[in-house]
Amino acid sequence: MAIARLRFLDKAEEDLIHSESLRCLEKIGVMVKSESILKMLEGAGASVDNKRQVAKLPEDVVAKALKEAPKKIRLGARSQKHLREIPVETYPLMATTGLAVYTIDLGNGKQRPTTNADLADFSRIADAMEAVDICWTTVTANDVPQKALALESLWTAIKNNTKHIHVVPATHGAADARAQTKLASLVVGGEKSLRKSPIFSVISCSIAPLTFERAEIEAQAEFAKWGIPVISMSMSIGGLSSPVTMAGTLENINAENLASNVISQASGKHAPFVYSSESAPMDMMTGVMDYNSYHLPLLSAGAAQMAKRYGLPTLVSSWGMETKDPGWQGTFGETFGTVLNTFTGSDMMSGAGSLDHAKGAALEQVVMDSYLWEDIRKYLTRFTVDKEKVALDVIEAVGHGNSFLTHPHTVRNFKGEHPMRDAKHRSWQATLSTSMADEARRETRAILKGHHVASLDRDVLRMGDDLVRDYETAIQRGP
Repeated sequence: MAIARLRFLDKAEEDLIHSESLRCLEKIGVMVKSESILKMLEGAGASVDNKRQVAKLPEDVVAKALKEAPKKIRLGARSQKHLREIPVETYPLMATTGLAVYTIDLGNGKQRPTTNADLADFSRIADAMEAVDICWTTVTANDVPQKALALESLWTAIKNNTKHIHVVPATHGAADARAQTKLASLVVGGEKSLRKSPIFSVISCSIAPLTFERAEIEAQAEFAKWGIPVISMSMSIGGLSSPVTMAGTLENINAENLASNVISQASGKHAPFVYSSESAPMDMMTGVMDYNSYHLPLLSAGAAQMAKRYGLPTLVSSWGMETKDPGWQGTFGETFGTVLNTFTGSDMMSGAGSLDHAKGAALEQVVMDSYLWEDIRKYLTRFTVDKEKVALDVIEAVGHGNSFLTHPHTVRNFKGEHPMRDAKHRSWQATLSTSMADEARRETRAILKGHHVASLDRDVLRMGDDLVRDYETAIQRGP
């Protein structure tokens, strides 16, 4: 099958990133701030310095974990029609942005902190948009107990969305992870059903360079035991938390993912693991990650190549203009970089609805990003290249200087070979500005009013509410 792809590394460069990553893990190792995980790694063959909290991972340990990691992962959902599997064959699955701390009020257009009601609305919009495959818990609910934020967010998303869900990292370690998996088990009818088709996955971030915090890595180990897909997102910021060079940042991304997979496979047999990166250089003028950097799609492409080398599913691409106001008020160059990021070969990407370098999110931006993605992803259409499609017999039949317009081969193939642009949504792209935002707001209000998410069973709702409330009480009470 012919599919457009962006490649960044040649074979020798890919081999070098691989060999230097192995050398890094065996010589430098990773810091793991958990006695239980260090003990587990030692049992798996790592050399552990408990005083320094450093585990050094020999090549054979890394290779064994890569061999055990599943090469295909099922992404379950409340609705069977939204079941997905990675790796994908064509364009990546789209997820919303995650964890934004402010939104643009749909009523008055003013910026304000996000609430649990906002998370419900973002989840419903994600459910309604055809181009969105996965609902990340898009905003941070500032009005719920923050110690139980992960569980609260998962429950709100499940109630308001029937697609696969990405959740926030667990802030209270294994106990938090167990509560989330028990909640999801209620929804799907038990642990066995959840293992077979997990309706959520967890994004677990290492702390670059080469560090795993206690609560998050212990939660990751627990998720691995339950068969919940772990998306190990390296956030390597070139010049800040990784070397400023492209090669140095790619090595850090790769080493962190390889180490994280060792932890997952040591925790649960054939634990579903997703190689992930959301990495970019630091903006040297502001000190923040530069999502509009020229390097971003190239780092994504390099990371995707390394993941495919190991046969691991990926989330290494992002989507969106990252402007402060809803719209696409970027430059042509920035827009090209955003589009280029979709050609990396990633199986998933995130970012629909994002504003201001992922600090904010807007409902109407989800709608705009979704419609733009419906257009852009057509460039990643799968084309068959075989004798029937080459059509030499048709060329012979038509003859020199004649037209193919009326030949049956044209009639059979033109729709599949030539997707058409949506005229209405094309008009939204006429300017790189905020001019389409008002229309998007009107459409967003109509979607929120007219789109109804299938309700959970009444008993499941009651038991889920009880589980969340009991966990909140236990967390607030403390040990």
